[in-house]
Amino acid sequence: MNSLIKLELVRALRNRKFLFFTVIYPSALFLLIAGNADSHTEVDGTGLTLPTYMMVSMASFGALTATLMGNSERIAKERESGWVRQLRLTPLPGRGYVLAKTAGAAVVSLPSIVIVFAVAAVVKDVRLDAWQWLALSGAVWAGSLVFAALGVALGYLATGDAVRPITMIIYFGMSMLGGLWMPTTTFPQWLQDIARWLPTHAYAALGRAIEQSQAPHAQDIAVLVASFVLFAGGAAWLYRKDTLKA
Repeated sequence: MNSLIKLELVRALRNRKFLFFTVIYPSALFLLIAGNADSHTEVDGTGLTLPTYMMVSMASFGALTATLMGNSERIAKERESGWVRQLRLTPLPGRGYVLAKTAGAAVVSLPSIVIVFAVAAVVKDVRLDAWQWLALSGAVWAGSLVFAALGVALGYLATGDAVRPITMIIYFGMSMLGGLWMPTTTFPQWLQDIARWLPTHAYAALGRAIEQSQAPHAQDIAVLVASFVLFAGGAAWLYRKDTLKA
């Protein structure tokens, strides 16, 4: 399994388009949204300045891109090309393949998180305590596993031609409604109520709680845990179903 993880990392690092959208794109969006923002004016209802608020949003968005987009389409294409069938002939267990895909995507998501934080600190003078930077990095990185599991599930759910539009709809829908592109406080109340139950909203809320030196809300933890169990369970079930077809 370690060899497969290394292979996944090498493939991802050689893909310039993938690196642009996972590493550079989130930082560019952060500068576009928060570049001219006042470093002292707070986002309504959050107690955070716009640069501090959007730093977590864009770091979460970058990790989401790396784990969700990176997994789903690649797995669907590997199924169609016969690569997954070939791996089944090796001693690698099915769970090893799923774990390797999840771990590989999660590792690739780390640079996008770190670079967004670095840009926010250098360009917009975002300042946090050392423990907050460490906790924030760990929380955003660990939370990305939820979407890595979703990417694996989508890769087994759809064909190579259908997986991209399905993934894009989910990707943009969860990003926008979850408040990664704009504060959910700007939404109508009914839309805010829906957003609170999305894993992307709970994901970013973990980071913002750390920025505020507060404990994460129990609802956010519950949403993320339930989402991971659902996505990972779905990925395992779809993998077994695909194995039976083969």
